[in-house]
Order: sequence, then structure tokens, then C-alpha cells
Amino acid sequence: MHPITHGAACALALLAAGPALAQDQSAGSAEDAATTLGILPAAPARRPFQPFEKDGVTLLLNYTGEAAANPSGGVRQGAAYTGQVFLGADLDMARIAGVAGGTVHLAVTNRHGQNLAATRIGTSTSVQEVFGTQNTHLAILTWQQKLAGGRLEIEAGKTVANIAFLNSPIYCHFQSNSACGNPTFVFKTSNFTYFPASSWGAHATAHLTDKLYLHVGAYEVNPRRKRANDSGFTASFKGTTGVIVPFELGYGTDFANDRLPRHYQAGGWIDRGDYADPLVDAAGAIALLSGQPALTRHGRAGGFVRFDQMVWRPDDHSQRGLTLFGVAMKNLSGRVIETRFLELGLLQTGTFRGRDRDTIGFMVNDQRFSDLALRGLRAARASVGARTDDLPRHQYMMELAYGAQIAPALRISPNVQYIVNPDQLGDPFRRRNARDALVLGFKFTVDAPTLLAH
Repeated sequence: MHPITHGAACALALLAAGPALAQDQSAGSAEDAATTLGILPAAPARRPFQPFEKDGVTLLLNYTGEAAANPSGGVRQGAAYTGQVFLGADLDMARIAGVAGGTVHLAVTNRHGQNLAATRIGTSTSVQEVFGTQNTHLAILTWQQKLAGGRLEIEAGKTVANIAFLNSPIYCHFQSNSACGNPTFVFKTSNFTYFPASSWGAHATAHLTDKLYLHVGAYEVNPRRKRANDSGFTASFKGTTGVIVPFELGYGTDFANDRLPRHYQAGGWIDRGDYADPLVDAAGAIALLSGQPALTRHGRAGGFVRFDQMVWRPDDHSQRGLTLFGVAMKNLSGRVIETRFLELGLLQTGTFRGRDRDTIGFMVNDQRFSDLALRGLRAARASVGARTDDLPRHQYMMELAYGAQIAPALRISPNVQYIVNPDQLGDPFRRRNARDALVLGFKFTVDAPTLLAH
């Protein structure tokens, strides 16, 4: 199994923060996806039930549930629940077929439930990370090949960009989709593909040293993959409008070679797919007012820097400690609804005596809206006779979350979220701004192989 990475759409990173930090962030297997998307329990105290492990087959079956309610703020008060079944397998092709360094990864999801952000709060960013692609979906079917003694890793097939790029096991210790599984900015400003809405893609990692690596990918841009009736099982390229190319240069350490593990990355994406102009239609009129489809444009780009750094570790014989993390993202070309994204957070692994695998974390991020987005909202407001001078430029989302390992197979995470200036993008004709929202969340994950362990 190759090192844990990254990025896609789902819930609390339920591997203990210490072990998660001990991995590099450039992989993409089914188990890696489960871990970093928050659907595996933290470092189980007993060996999971794996009846076919000796034959080269590792099975994965997990359930993640996320509840959220807004007792104050937003558009109106209410509650919502969403959940995800994750079924997967990693096939060691060296044992199965004698292909050294080869692994087949398979993952299928079923998502169900409702989105509190859309129905009650009025923001386009979910407060329940496992909401999205609400059907049974083929999320991963790839072949991964290690070459040159593991210095080069290549993976290709049906997959998504966000389980390999712009992710960290740290992020899904939170329930807000603004942080977990990836900084939400990349999805709002590009065709970056997200879990589990798979398309054709590939990525390669060159480990330049034991700490430094170069990571590049290419993923099909196909709007059909995001439709409610798309199951991900089709092999067709029909509907493809281009390709998105993410890339990064990374430096990472772990507990084996660093007392205070760290990861630093810089990179970006080149989006050569079609997208809808955020303001005008084909005639140059404001699309919100004309009712006509937005003008189709082609090509965007963005860049990022991000890091996580353990800053305090009380005991060299354990992985308890405090980690600081941050992200900065910027649009570089194209017409977008957000121009930049900033995030900063802290995660403490090991909380009270005897709770070494529990975590407590806090994060806050700032999403800055573009002039184009605000111009469209002002036009919509003006058309219904509402004020246009009070639209906020920034949306701030924050969360305080506690992760408790209740049993080897069960982890829960009560959390409190607060949203300042919920955006109006989903309801542009509102006559007044949605109120700042308090959100009470609860996330849990059950892992079947651990539950069935002897």
C-alpha cells in the first residue's frame, strides 16, 4: 500500500492525526481515499478482519454519517442528515498475477440525505462534507504501478483529482466542506474533479529524494459526470470538453525521519475545459436577468501554497502533539466567482489522559468573492427593488471539532461551525442578506473490517 495522500470530497480524517502526518501526500489508492476522506477509523487497536489478505485482496467497507442543524442564522432554522456507504478493495497484483509493484484499486459509494447549507443556511459551501453525487457511484477503478524501486508511481483509470491533489488527512478532522476533503475554492474556480464523481484520469509521482517529490496529473473534464443520473460505470468519453492538469512540488517528512513531521507544497492547476461565465450570457447580458444560459468560456488557471507542521510533541515515544496547518489559493486566469482563499488551523492529537487517539481542532477560512460575482448579485437584487450596497465581499467559515475514538471500529466527532456572511449565490434574488449562521454538527464513522475483527 503506498503512502496516504489526499483529496476529494467527504468527511473527517479518522486515522489518528499522528499516523496521518507520518505519510506523504501524493497517493490515491482506495484505502488512501477512504482514510483522507474521513471514512476509516483511527489506527484500530486490533487487526481488521481481512479474510483474503494472504491472497492479495484488502477489503474496505465503511459508513460515514453527518448531521447538522442551524439553531440560529441562515435563511431559516432546520436540520439535515447525509451519509455515505464506502465499499472498496485494493488488489495486490504481485500476489494475484505476479506483476511486481502493481495494484488495482476499486471503490464504490452510495450517498444519501440532504444538504443543510442549501436548504436552510443559504450558502453554496456545504457544512456536511459527504453530501454530493447522491447515488450509487463507481468512484475509483485504477491500476497503480510502482517503478524504479518505488521512486516513480503511476496511477490511471476511472478516478478523481481530489483524492491525489490538494488534500491531507488533517482536513477531514472537520465536517465543513470548506476544509474537508479539499479547500472548496478549487471546485468553485476550476473543473477540478471531485470524489466520487469519477472520470478518466492519471497522475504520476516522482520521489526525487526521501523527502522531496514532484507530482503531476491529468483528468478528463466532463460535465456529464456530475449529473444525478450518472453512475460512473460508463467507459465513454462522450461529453468531454477538455482536461485539467494539477501539479505540485512537495517536501514531506514523517516520524521515522523527523521529530516534528511537516509537509510543504506549492503548485497549481491548468484547466483546459469549458466553463460557464459567472456573469453574462452569449449576448453579453447579465444571465441572471436574461434567463438565458451563461456564455461558455474555455480555460482557467490557479495556484496554491499549503503546509502542515507539527509544532509541539511532548513525548518522543508517541505521536501525540500539536500541528499547525494553512492554505493560500489564488485564481490566476479566467473569469471566476472567487478570487482567493485563505485557511489556517490547529489540530491537537491526544487530548486527555488515556485519550491518545482523540483529537481536537479548530480551523477558519476566508473566501473572497470576485467583482463579477458581486455585480451579478447586485443586478439581481436591484431587479426586485432590494438594497445593493450591503453585499459582503468575504465569507468566513470556522469550525471547532472534537474527534473521539469510542471503540476500535467507531469514531464520533461533535462539532460547532459558524459562518459569517453566508453567500447568496444559490438565491441571488433574496431581498436581504442571510444572517450569520451557527451550525451544530455530528459526524460518525463505522468501519466494518475492524468491527468484525477477532
